[in-house]
Amino acid sequence: MGTKAVAVHKQMWYEEGELQLTFPESWEVVPCLMNGHDALQITPEKIRAAFDNSIGSPKLRELARGKNEVAIIFDDISRPTRVADLVPYVLEELEAAGIPDGAIRFICATGAHGAHTFQDFQKKLGKEIMDRFPVYNHNAYENCTYVGETSRGTKLSVNSEVMSCGLKIGIGSVIPHGQTGFGGGGKIILPGIASMDSIEAFHLLEIKAKEAGQGNIVGPGNYAENPMVQDFNEAAKMVGLDFKIDTIINGRGEPCAIFMGEPQTEYYKAVQFAVPHYATKAVPGADVVVVNSYSKGNEAIVGLLIGIPMLIGKGGDLVLIMDCPAGQVVHYLLGSFGKSRRGRLFSAVNFQLPWLKRFVVLSPQFEKSMTDWLAIPDTIWVKSWPEVMDILKQDFPGGAKVAVIPDGTIQYLLWS
Repeated sequence: MGTKAVAVHKQMWYEEGELQLTFPESWEVVPCLMNGHDALQITPEKIRAAFDNSIGSPKLRELARGKNEVAIIFDDISRPTRVADLVPYVLEELEAAGIPDGAIRFICATGAHGAHTFQDFQKKLGKEIMDRFPVYNHNAYENCTYVGETSRGTKLSVNSEVMSCGLKIGIGSVIPHGQTGFGGGGKIILPGIASMDSIEAFHLLEIKAKEAGQGNIVGPGNYAENPMVQDFNEAAKMVGLDFKIDTIINGRGEPCAIFMGEPQTEYYKAVQFAVPHYATKAVPGADVVVVNSYSKGNEAIVGLLIGIPMLIGKGGDLVLIMDCPAGQVVHYLLGSFGKSRRGRLFSAVNFQLPWLKRFVVLSPQFEKSMTDWLAIPDTIWVKSWPEVMDILKQDFPGGAKVAVIPDGTIQYLLWS
């Protein structure tokens, strides 16, 4: 019997390549692409044009004139932003404004994630930046300055090094997010460079919304009335984030559009573009849903948000591909740190779903501690694709309809 194959991207930031998912010839295999999957990578000309036409703001070089110290805040390695490709344009603007190298530093917006190594920084920024400028981790437990309380009650303290600078620039991406609807914009401030107490208060806004029966205003794709979005927008204003750059990502992990300017204004412009771009139509009647994680490979659990709902109608098997050489992200707020030692808001994913017949996780870098967090009963952990197929064939010896989601970490489900 012959086979058919579907290729999905793997290991962003590491040995990037393709994973060939092979299936029996008799199986129906349907790639489940987001609308913007094949969008073309943005050109240097369009990037320069964006700097010349900033949204709701003077040009960056105009904002920079007369400033003594500059902080460039960038998102961490759990996000797909190709910061190294954007920084040269930022530095051109700063040079045009007369800002010397000695006035510039880079701050990684790790939020509640683990600290980055030199290798992590070099992947995000490139060797030249590492040789030329100081690059710092954010420390959510120390060196944070109190700046006030948001109208939703978040007592906001943020990175003191950033607050010491007269010009604050953020670089990130607008992509779907499981709580805020879409990331980007002022999220690089809260939770990106906030204290742990502020990060906890920020995340509690989602829990409060659900407890109040307003779960529909938070979660993937929901941003318009989302209290978390309102909170990070307000936080960015309180901190004085001067200029934000956000990219949109295609199915190859490349930037295909760019928005920049006043943080809140450019964010909503970017989200208007992002809503149809990342939207993904469900495959009706699928027996198996395979969810690959690429753009956020070290937060692969995000893929459940698109994989599980797609099986509600008929029921079937779910496969989650979790392949990141560095393992899954350290999360000091939500993670597990021992048999009974947890982050402040740890909550195990351990629900039982009647329509989920089998749940298989393909994880070459299997971390036993991950089963504390991803604890769905009877989860099957394997390390290779042939092992996955051996399991699936048990349920579907005669054939199956398979939906393959190339990057469940940035796609969100569109039902209509």
